[in-house]
Amino acid sequence: MQPVLEIYTPDDFGLWPVAEIEPFGYLPLSGALSPAEVGTVVMRIADYNNLDSDGDHTQQSANALGSFLHGLLAPEDGLVAPGGLRVIDTSTSVTFLPGCCDGLESWRDWHQFVDDGNLLGFGHDPVSPVAERFGDTVRLTVNAEQRDSPVIALSVTELRHHLAGAESDLADFLALAADWTSGHLPDHRAPVTAALAHVLDLPLPAVRPEP
Repeated sequence: MQPVLEIYTPDDFGLWPVAEIEPFGYLPLSGALSPAEVGTVVMRIADYNNLDSDGDHTQQSANALGSFLHGLLAPEDGLVAPGGLRVIDTSTSVTFLPGCCDGLESWRDWHQFVDDGNLLGFGHDPVSPVAERFGDTVRLTVNAEQRDSPVIALSVTELRHHLAGAESDLADFLALAADWTSGHLPDHRAPVTAALAHVLDLPLPAVRPEP
């Protein structure tokens, strides 16, 4: 289980270094990311949340720092991080991908699902990933709209273990991102780190002393 962010880089972005990643591919978040990959995550979340009052995406200048960070630091509504939790069955290579309706900002919905057992849907046509609990067994259906959809089955205990690992990966990423902002966005370190903590539903990392 990996927390992943769906990546898309706006044209001519030049505010800080970003990694070259296939458009709409998924970048796993952890403490092992390179500085350019961390920059890609910050760029993507800021750009994705640049919305107008009608909820439509607004194209901010990719070279004007204040306006580009507006979506991250002063969103019209709650912050959204496109992506979610990706689950890979290493024995079968079946991959359960995040859907369009339950982003990474809502990853704690998985905990509620484990506790109450209610069906958890992540998207709709053309792909509808669904998580269901049957007693002590969890079934992750890759596409509920497909009759013979691949399925990943695991125990509730295993899922809790994987969720703990995903939370650890997110916390490690947030600590890494806080250090990244010190070097690349020193005048915005505190608000950018707070915004990332908010969208990932995590407490702020401890402030590391300056070397």
